[in-house]
Amino acid sequence: MKLPDTFVRRTRTLLPEEYDLLEQAILSDSPVSIRCNREKGNISGTDFERVPWSQTGFYLPERIPFTFDPLFHAGAYYVQEASSMFLGHIIRQYIHDPVRYLDLCAAPGGKTTDALSSLPEGSLVVSNELMRSRAHILAENVIKWGNPSAIVTRNEPSDFSSLHHYFDVIATDVPCSGEGMFRKDKEAISEWSPENVIRCADRQKNILRDIWSALRPGGLLIYSTCTYNTEENEEMILFLQKQFGAIPLPVKTHPEWSIKNSLLGDIPVYRFMPHLTRGEGLFMTILRKPENSEATSPGILFRENDKATKRKQNKENSPAVPEELKRMLLHPDRFDFIHETNTFTAFPSIYRKDYQLLRNKLQIIHAGIPIAEQKGKDLIPCHALALSTSLNLNYTDKVEIDLPTAISYLRREGLQLSSDLPRGYLLLTYQGHPIGWVKNVGNRANNLYPQEWRIRSGYIPQGLKSVAISPKNGE
Repeated sequence: MKLPDTFVRRTRTLLPEEYDLLEQAILSDSPVSIRCNREKGNISGTDFERVPWSQTGFYLPERIPFTFDPLFHAGAYYVQEASSMFLGHIIRQYIHDPVRYLDLCAAPGGKTTDALSSLPEGSLVVSNELMRSRAHILAENVIKWGNPSAIVTRNEPSDFSSLHHYFDVIATDVPCSGEGMFRKDKEAISEWSPENVIRCADRQKNILRDIWSALRPGGLLIYSTCTYNTEENEEMILFLQKQFGAIPLPVKTHPEWSIKNSLLGDIPVYRFMPHLTRGEGLFMTILRKPENSEATSPGILFRENDKATKRKQNKENSPAVPEELKRMLLHPDRFDFIHETNTFTAFPSIYRKDYQLLRNKLQIIHAGIPIAEQKGKDLIPCHALALSTSLNLNYTDKVEIDLPTAISYLRREGLQLSSDLPRGYLLLTYQGHPIGWVKNVGNRANNLYPQEWRIRSGYIPQGLKSVAISPKNGE
């Protein structure tokens, strides 16, 4: 692998005393790390080294074939490079009450799932991706994570400008020149050029202009890239200060983390460099919007439980939601039940009006917990319900399966289960973790795994390994 000559010259000028070590790190193998989903379980054993700035991140000694690990598909963990987990550290330091949170450029979903785990309980997370294919990957990963307080949208940044002062926190992991991903993504090297750096910086400014009005006064903006240059990093923070009066905030870190500070002036920014930290290249900082910013317009302010509105909404959402579906959730009284396009969905009641507002303004491709699809008189349980952390495991028939059967299920192959199992819809579990539904018809079990999610590889590696995660007991 040869790095572009112009990149070498530019970066050597930026880091004259460190460049050789940086290049050596870029040309080495990437570390492998995962983040555990604490709402589904805890990692077992002590073989894994913790990611220092993450409460749930771990380094693996080697890469395993995650595609063939049923616990990966169950949302028990997420494969994410370690530097990006710094987001959770920032969230835990600055956000202590429930918020409306927007992850603007969210695919494939690593930072969204980290936010879902790190934000205070009761927060609403809107996760957005413009590109259709990437948006559906994002929705898949959000569904696997299982948090019911999530909405996935597919919109331009400018579409959020009408949500004036709506969000308490906006995370912008903006499209960038990708220098920090060179050792993981060889295409990033071939696509890199100084001209692309400038194009990316211009695009980043446009994105920030588009979404600034959607952030409430006093709200927080988390800005990040996976690149090294100052045009897309420090200079963008200076742009936010000058253009909008944004206030960069310090983040508490530990010296042993070896996070590098600003390369341009004395501003609180946090650079992860692969020759210093065990992860990929990352730039991240947090800024506050001034309290008096656009103070004449209060924005959208509601989060109340209006019983009359709720009764009206429930009346409009016909047919009535069967009680058997409600009982499939833990704490069903915390949800509103919506019937749209033949699907019953549960959505947190405290954000009922938010859902209606966002549905009118944005293109929503996933929200809450899709529970069941109605086909005639039949109610087919949705895969999202199987993976939800709000699933009532005591209200469904479960079948524990072994690894070969789990892989067959994930490949959407036909299954034959024990003849003494009850007929009807059964929840398959692997090592205690739900992985999806089948319909047992006696002589066979119809595989209900989503067709678009199936494992397509015909080759199954020998000696498969899995990340051991002990399941969290349901209530």
